[in-house]
Amino acid sequence: MNIIVWIVTIFLAVGFLAGGLSMLLLSKERFRNAFEGWHYAEDFPAGFLKVIGVMKVLAAAGLILPAVTGTATWLVPLAALGLVLLMTGATTTRIIRKEWGSAAGDLVFWSLAAFVTVGRLELVPF
Repeated sequence: MNIIVWIVTIFLAVGFLAGGLSMLLLSKERFRNAFEGWHYAEDFPAGFLKVIGVMKVLAAAGLILPAVTGTATWLVPLAALGLVLLMTGATTTRIIRKEWGSAAGDLVFWSLAAFVTVGRLELVPF
């Protein structure tokens, strides 16, 4: 089970790191146009998108660094829980915009983050 939790954790960390860095490095217009299905950027100010990008990067770091360094490993499930909350907002935004396919994808990430949260709290804690 530990290996499965690690695989999902690494997948989440890489995905959210890439997404967060793209939000931080691209302008709102380039971000909106660069990725198909990410038109939700229209609904938010550029500064808010940067804040979301920072949260994604910090969550990715929180999923991996404490476990790798063996320091404050209790942060790993908290980072995963933060992603659950972030993806709840993302899914809600997609539902409001009636972007059903993207909402389903967001629910997949929500489920994976919830799995890591439970995995590191109950199934295979550090």
